[in-house]
Amino acid sequence: MKKYKLYQVDAFTEKLFGGNPAAVCPLDEWLDDDLLQKIAMENNLAETAFYVKQSDGYEIRWFTPSVEVDLCGHATLAAAYVIFHYEDYEGDSIRFYSLRSGILAVNRKYDELILDFPVDEFRSTSVTKEIENCFDKKPVEAYKGKSDYMLVYEKESDIIEIRPNFEFIAKLQARGVIITAKGETVDFVSRFFAPQSGVIEDPVTGSAHTTLTPYWAGKLNKTELTAMQLSNRKGHLRCKLSDKRVEIGGRAQLYFKGDIYIQD
Repeated sequence: MKKYKLYQVDAFTEKLFGGNPAAVCPLDEWLDDDLLQKIAMENNLAETAFYVKQSDGYEIRWFTPSVEVDLCGHATLAAAYVIFHYEDYEGDSIRFYSLRSGILAVNRKYDELILDFPVDEFRSTSVTKEIENCFDKKPVEAYKGKSDYMLVYEKESDIIEIRPNFEFIAKLQARGVIITAKGETVDFVSRFFAPQSGVIEDPVTGSAHTTLTPYWAGKLNKTELTAMQLSNRKGHLRCKLSDKRVEIGGRAQLYFKGDIYIQD
């Protein structure tokens, strides 16, 4: 029987039971992929982050209950929160490395953590019948990024009131679908749906803001933006576009820490 530490952290929130919960599992060495997936499935959260300390930082991977994903913002923020507060880390900057997404830095500034992620590469695409079928409102624009579709709507109330059709969303060849509009009290709002990745609606999706930030920076002609993800738990983010990188800032709260036991 082997024992591994496990943390659960609410990311992109100033208070517990808000933002997006993520599990964080520090490892001394990588376990088999099948076991990593089983642990994530057992945790039954949108994402579980696993990391292994390296000589110059930490290698990190992210799993939903059903698949490994290329990038996850809220679980990276949660992992950094654990390292800063519970793993005897000294310093204010953490260097993560992902085989799928490259170098990912997280910097601590007072009680806020700031993700430094690469900008998503996205392009305009047609609003096809397959896309129209996904929601009860037709978007005014559609884009396809590295992992997700992004659909743009006229106003914030569209994002709040929209009714997703998960059967059709699950058929799209993508990690998931971002929907977004200009915000009333923040620069932009969004929601994120990914039934094809085992996540019906993600409470707060940091990685989606690598697409959202450059899009809204261009539309609003500003590089520093405020954002809100309008899930039931809600998430608050500060975003900054800097050349080919996006800074995504937020806070986090620890929910629990404990151990899991895996039979040899």
